[in-house]
Amino acid sequence: MRSKYKTALLIVSCAVLLCGAAGLLLAGALGGMGPFGFIQKRHMEKLPGNSDKYGFDAVEPLENSPLKGRRVCVLGSSVVFGSASRGYAVAEYLGRRFGCEYTKEAVCGTTLVDSGAGSYIKRMERLDKNVRYDLFICQLSTNDATQMKPLGDISSGGDPDTSTVTGAIEHIIRYAESTWGCPVVFFTGSRYGSERYGAMVSRLLELKDIYGVGVIDLWSDDGFNNLPDDRRALYMHDGIHPTMAGYRDWWGPEMERQLVGILKTDGFMW
Repeated sequence: MRSKYKTALLIVSCAVLLCGAAGLLLAGALGGMGPFGFIQKRHMEKLPGNSDKYGFDAVEPLENSPLKGRRVCVLGSSVVFGSASRGYAVAEYLGRRFGCEYTKEAVCGTTLVDSGAGSYIKRMERLDKNVRYDLFICQLSTNDATQMKPLGDISSGGDPDTSTVTGAIEHIIRYAESTWGCPVVFFTGSRYGSERYGAMVSRLLELKDIYGVGVIDLWSDDGFNNLPDDRRALYMHDGIHPTMAGYRDWWGPEMERQLVGILKTDGFMW
């Protein structure tokens, strides 16, 4: 009897381990990581919006760029990494268009909220404090909405609660300004079906007025977000992640337009 029990327990344990291993391999395939990450990579390369004809080599340098020769840090998650766009995303577009050098600090699946070593805050605090950044750009991460992180309250001058989205944003602003002495600009994603992310955008716009930071807002404008279905299918892999075509021909030009306006604001830079 005891032998049968041990055998059954061994079978169940092996089944659990096999299911776990299969789950990890599947997650790797879907997320582009691990030994089966090539599956995701090949899938992304075949998307119409990731065709070579949408390559960033076609992005012409901006005449009289206000960031030419400057160094910019871009902090984010998969949207900055370019997980659905063959690794070409915000930093690459801005670098080529504005003629600036950039540091790209991007890890897929990470949050603004300080919930571990991969959080925006922890990764930001590991950046070289001696590097001179002229501008710090931060993505308003959709992962905080997807993972249902608490929005939290504005600190009103006290220490921000970095276990909340609001407190994390405040900490990032304060840290970047005090460490590198540079202006801070956040950018949002384009609109998709998330009330939680919409609330995060609203809170970011409140903090914009309090802290005097710049916000590239791709969420709020109805005209910008009103795309025909065929354009959306070309520009977006899903509701959150653009393809190369999406960055180059949709997000990029609008981010550029808003960023130029922000940089021209009296007293914002230099």
